[in-house]
Amino acid sequence: MNTRARTRILTAAAAASVAALALAGCAPADGGDGAASDADVTLTVTTFGTFGYEDLYDEYEKAHPNVTIEANNIDTGGNARTDAFTKIAAGSGLSDIVAIEEGWLGAIMDVSDTFVDLRDFGIEDRKSDWVDWKYAQGTDADGRVIGYGTDIGPSGICFNGPALEAAGLPSDREGVAELLNGDWENFFQVGADYTAKTGKAWYDHSGFVWNAMVNQLDEGYYTADGKLNVEGNDELEERFALLGAATEGGQSAAQKAWDWNGGKSFVDGTFAVFVCPGWMLGNVKGSVEAGGGDAETGWDFADVFPGGAANWGGAFLSIPESSTHQEAAAELADWLTQPEQQVKQSAAAGNFPSTLKAQETLAAEATPNPFFNDAPTGAILAERAKGVVAQFKGAEDSVIQENVFGPALKSLDLGEVDTKGAWDKALGLLNDLVTQ
Repeated sequence: MNTRARTRILTAAAAASVAALALAGCAPADGGDGAASDADVTLTVTTFGTFGYEDLYDEYEKAHPNVTIEANNIDTGGNARTDAFTKIAAGSGLSDIVAIEEGWLGAIMDVSDTFVDLRDFGIEDRKSDWVDWKYAQGTDADGRVIGYGTDIGPSGICFNGPALEAAGLPSDREGVAELLNGDWENFFQVGADYTAKTGKAWYDHSGFVWNAMVNQLDEGYYTADGKLNVEGNDELEERFALLGAATEGGQSAAQKAWDWNGGKSFVDGTFAVFVCPGWMLGNVKGSVEAGGGDAETGWDFADVFPGGAANWGGAFLSIPESSTHQEAAAELADWLTQPEQQVKQSAAAGNFPSTLKAQETLAAEATPNPFFNDAPTGAILAERAKGVVAQFKGAEDSVIQENVFGPALKSLDLGEVDTKGAWDKALGLLNDLVTQ
C-alpha cells in the first residue's frame, strides 16, 4: 500500500473532518462570559461510555450555584466520534465541553483549530500533573493544547472465578496472574485447555482481543510518523494468525460488542475471561447487572496481561471555539480532571487516572472493589500502568479498528471465513477506504 495513502482515506468521518477545516474559520470565537462572574450559566457536556461524572456534576453545581450542567452521554466512543464530526462539519452543535477518545484523537488533530488552545486558560501551570505522554497527546503540531487529560487505559484481565474453578484451573487472583503470566501464545494455550475441558468459549469475541493485541505494539495501524502500517506488516499478521487459530479452535464466544446478549453472557458462563483496560471495569459491572447478575456472579480482576504492559484508550475534555462560555467551561473541565476528582471518577467508573497524584493515591489506598471480589482494582491498575506509553494513533485508527478489522473478525467468529479469509477481507476493506 502506498505510504501516502493516509491522506487519501476518505471515510465519512474523515470527509467531515475535511469539511470542518473550511467551516472552522467561520465558527464563533467569542470567549464568552467568563466563569469568574456570578452570572448564571448553563454548560453543556458530551461524554461517552462510562465516565462516572454524575456525582461530580452535582458536587460542582453545589459549589457553583450559578452553574447548571446539562450532560449528554453517548453510548460508545465510535458513536461519539460520529456525533462530534457531524457537528464539526455543520459548524454548530458541539457542547461547551466535548470528550474526545484516544482512538480518534488523531482525526481531531486534523481539525484541532476547532478547539480552543487551553494554554489561554492556564493549562501549562498543570503540565506536571499528568504523565508526560498524556499531556503530549493533547498537544497539536503547532503546540496548541486542546485537551485536559482524563483517564488512561492500562490493562489487566477480568475473569470469572467460578467458571475457571469448574474447569479445574486456578480461580483466585494470584493463581490466575501466575497462570496467564506470559505471552499471547500462553494465553491462547490456556484458553485451548479451558475450551477442551468445558466445551465453552474462552473470551467474548475476537475484536476486543485483537484491539488489545494491536495496542500493545510499539506501532499499530500507523507508524510513529503517521504512515499506514497494515499491509506488509509481518508483526500484525503474525498476531492475527495467532488469534485466528484460537478463534477457529472455538475460543471465541462470537459476542456482539457492547451488548453481550443484553449482559446475560457475563452471567451464564458463556465465556471466562475478558480484556480489561481500567475504563472497561465499569462496562463489565453494568453488563453483569443488565444481565441479572451481581457481585456474587464471580467476576474478578487479575494483575496480569498477556505480553506485558498495554494501553487501550483514555480520553480528553476539549472546549470548542464555538462555545460562548469558554472560560466557564475551562474551569469545569479543569476541575473535573484535577487529581482529587480523578480519584472519585475512578471509584465511580473504574477509570484509571492520568494524573500522577491520583495514580499514587489509588496505589496507596488499595481500596477493595466489592463488585470484583474485593480486588484492589485501582492498585492493580497502578501496577499495570508501569511502563505504559500510548501508541501513536493516526487519523483513521478507530475507523480501521471498527470498520475494517471489526467486520473481518466478526466473519471469523461466525465461521464464515477462516483466518486467511478474514485477513484478506480486512485488507480488502482497508483498500476500499483508501481508494474512495
